[in-house]
Amino acid sequence: MRVGEHTGLSHRGRRRRHNEDAYVVQPPLFAVADGMGGAKAGEVASALAADAVQESRNDGQSGEARVAALIEEANRRVFRRASEDRDASGMGTTMTAALVEGDEVAIGHVGDSRAYLIREGRLEQLTDDHSLVAELVRSGKLTPEEAESHPQRSVITRALGTEADVDVDTFSVRAAPGDLFLLCSDGLTSMVDDETILDAVERHRADLKEAAKALVNAANRGGGEDNITVVFFEVDGGAEPDEKTEDTVITADSSENEDTIDESDGQPAIAVVEPTRRGRVLLILGVLAVLLIIVAAVLWLLGQT
Repeated sequence: MRVGEHTGLSHRGRRRRHNEDAYVVQPPLFAVADGMGGAKAGEVASALAADAVQESRNDGQSGEARVAALIEEANRRVFRRASEDRDASGMGTTMTAALVEGDEVAIGHVGDSRAYLIREGRLEQLTDDHSLVAELVRSGKLTPEEAESHPQRSVITRALGTEADVDVDTFSVRAAPGDLFLLCSDGLTSMVDDETILDAVERHRADLKEAAKALVNAANRGGGEDNITVVFFEVDGGAEPDEKTEDTVITADSSENEDTIDESDGQPAIAVVEPTRRGRVLLILGVLAVLLIIVAAVLWLLGQT
């Protein structure tokens, strides 16, 4: 098996000032992280978690063991930063990660970001939410319908960075050619039901970038109350994926996420909070040019006196 078409997309939504989501598209590794915390700490937490995934290397572990190890490393990084930085105290992040190896997809999961499998026109939720409402539903104390409008539906019971150690749910899925996997933050699933997700995927199955855009648009039309992040990857028959393929890590408010919303939605794309490296270089050169002009002008005035 190999990784076929794949893509990722994120948007801050309609209600949030910042995007605290991050995602990784680094075949055969994929991940979504949804940060939480005061000020901009959520952005820091999700970015640290995404970096841990992006920087991970195959050290002999495979499958579920490798996925668990990289999420545990992400937890250590977030917890250490939260312990050392007063401004980041109490921050955390969800993480759902997937690793394609042979004919299996190993999935690791902490929090309420989700993994789905789309196979033969059917959508299956693979992960169980680590949230208060989800646990009440599983215990029979709430119905799924009651859970949809519960005032504490966003309260999660497990996250990265809140404790020195974290309990990671792991499992593997036997993949078949043509399988499509979706990783997403709860900014999608809290605004869009399963039927709408499947309909968008089926309408845009030939172009996953359009499918991702359709889901983000649907979540924003549904209210856009949270940041929205989706990652798609399909599995084809053939050789195993090469670990040296493209490397994409998107953190909160990245410029890579511009132009993800139709103009008809009336919602601007994600703001670029930090300039790119090229932009920073041009800015520095511009400042130096101004300083040189000022110095030249001062020397000229001194020469006239």
